[in-house]
Amino acid sequence: MHVIYGGTFDPVHHGHLRLALEVGERLGSVPVSFVPCHIPPHRGETGATAAQRLQLLEVAIADEPLLRIDDRELRREGASYTADTLRQLRSELGADVPLAMVVGTDAFAGFDRWKEWQQIIRLAHIIVVRRPGSELDPAGEPARLLAARGVDSAGALETRASGCILEMDPPWLDISATGIRERICSGRSPRYLLPDAVWADIQCMGLYGACPVKKF
Repeated sequence: MHVIYGGTFDPVHHGHLRLALEVGERLGSVPVSFVPCHIPPHRGETGATAAQRLQLLEVAIADEPLLRIDDRELRREGASYTADTLRQLRSELGADVPLAMVVGTDAFAGFDRWKEWQQIIRLAHIIVVRRPGSELDPAGEPARLLAARGVDSAGALETRASGCILEMDPPWLDISATGIRERICSGRSPRYLLPDAVWADIQCMGLYGACPVKKF
């Protein structure tokens, strides 16, 4: 099985990392690839450049074999759309390899507003990670899609290449990249919200308003 987890990761933090590791372990030690987006279609400029966000991700996962990085969206021009990424992956993997993408409940709640959302479920499985405080509208299209395509076990995702939705309820670390950026900008420390090595690189590069720290 091939599993991807997309986002801006601006910056990557322990919530992202723990979630990806939990998903990989619950699927039976399946690697999970972070797919940092180049230009997010539904938000403004990122606080760090694509190259900087990629560097922080590389530092964050350096010692964890289950976590990987797929930088295809950073190498692709224009806005990053999930359907385009899945089509490219499907062409590489072939028609029969199970392909899954990880999203939180909050993101899945607006799934029917994603570009080519009907194609996404045909190209891949969706792993919806329950997020406390985020619920689906029972009358909405995402809830209907979950009712029609939901499966009860990770093993069910191995029986076909795409088209299933699996809900997971792993421990959720309520950490926000926005909150981290605001904390750094106000001069407060984000330590223990993200890996020390990531915080060190943020300081060295002077990201998010941090005072650059020189290495001697």
